[in-house]
Amino acid sequence: MEDSIQTVLLSKIQSVDLQVSVIGLGYVGLPLAVAFAEAGFYVTGIDIDAKKVGLIHQSTSYVEDIPNDRLTPLVSNQRLRATSDFDVLDSCDAVSICVPTPLRKTGAPDVSYILSATDAIAKHLHPGMIVVLESTTYPGTTTEIILPHFQQEASGLEVGKDFFLCFSPERVDPGRQDWTTQNTPKVMGGVTSPCLEMGKALYESVIETVVPVSSTEVAELTKLVENTFRAVNIGLANEVLLICHKLGLNAWEVIEAAGTKPFGFMKFLPGPGLGGHCIPIDPQYLSWKLRTLGYTARFIELATEINTDMPRYWVHRVQDHLNDQGKALRGSHIMMIGVAYKKNVSDLRESPALDILQLLQKKGANISYHDPHVPSFELDGMEMVSVEDLDGTLESADCVLITTDHDEYDWPYIHAKARMIVDTRATLHQEHDEILQYAKERSSP
Repeated sequence: MEDSIQTVLLSKIQSVDLQVSVIGLGYVGLPLAVAFAEAGFYVTGIDIDAKKVGLIHQSTSYVEDIPNDRLTPLVSNQRLRATSDFDVLDSCDAVSICVPTPLRKTGAPDVSYILSATDAIAKHLHPGMIVVLESTTYPGTTTEIILPHFQQEASGLEVGKDFFLCFSPERVDPGRQDWTTQNTPKVMGGVTSPCLEMGKALYESVIETVVPVSSTEVAELTKLVENTFRAVNIGLANEVLLICHKLGLNAWEVIEAAGTKPFGFMKFLPGPGLGGHCIPIDPQYLSWKLRTLGYTARFIELATEINTDMPRYWVHRVQDHLNDQGKALRGSHIMMIGVAYKKNVSDLRESPALDILQLLQKKGANISYHDPHVPSFELDGMEMVSVEDLDGTLESADCVLITTDHDEYDWPYIHAKARMIVDTRATLHQEHDEILQYAKERSSP
């Protein structure tokens, strides 16, 4: 029986005759669903958000990395469809789970979305099904939460024989054109050797390189280590900024100079703090897991402390610059350039710009913002709208605070126009006289 199920599945994968489902159609799930559909599979995306389902039916993308012209042919030829009905899992051969894994206010992982997806799949689990969890989580989630639930709900099915369970961490970096879902190497761990074999075969049909590892726990920890590495090194860069501030030096100049060393150094830059769906959260998943084992991840927690405090540091910088001009922060007009967590995307998740905005508001500042990727957003029940008159606001604001360095901006022009600038991204390296010369040339008839 074991050989026949695996043989049938492998044959379906090789002949691209597999029914694939992706649960969670966000920044990770939609690109993955599109990748499977473009490879020739019939794909059903499942999302509890009816708005997303409706947009996909209209071939309208809400994920910047997936333009409408990629969705249109897939939807029109029915290679890709979307639904909120989990009953479609009855006819699916493979399911990828791409749901959110946020943190609770206590700092503990919130795996409720994974639990909901697991419960839905368990009700439809059948022989010959491959299940791959992609959602970032702590080591042990696949074997300690998902597997027992499957075994309880479908007691007659055996993992590695009747169904196949894997973990393969997502590696999406929104806004990138060089590394995409298809060409970014994909780590894959299986609960058993046959699970790994089937998961690897499935993903090799759409991903150029699949990297097998010995267990789901190794794959789960791999993702956390990747982003903890980034968080810790960004924390170091941010501390270098604090050090340079004390010493009266330019942190970016120091780091750029260090970056000329061809070995033994990897350049990370300081900024307003951490943002996005991974780097601010993943290290805390690992830290939480280790606390349950009686170990304190001191390195991780120190980096988290430094990175988390960066918005407060930049608010103090704004306050200090205004004080130098004899102005109070309370009542001053602060114009923020960019609110997305990084350049060239509209993603606001965990954006440090929002933390800065809230801190400024609490101190009584009047805030406006401009972001070509974020025309409006809601924060604490209040709607914020990007200003239309960028030039006029640059000239009238008491301080311009650069928090996101989108490529669309003309940075020398912004620096020349503004009365006062606090730049968290070091967007300009020219000397002051070069800025004045640029302004003069721009204003000449």
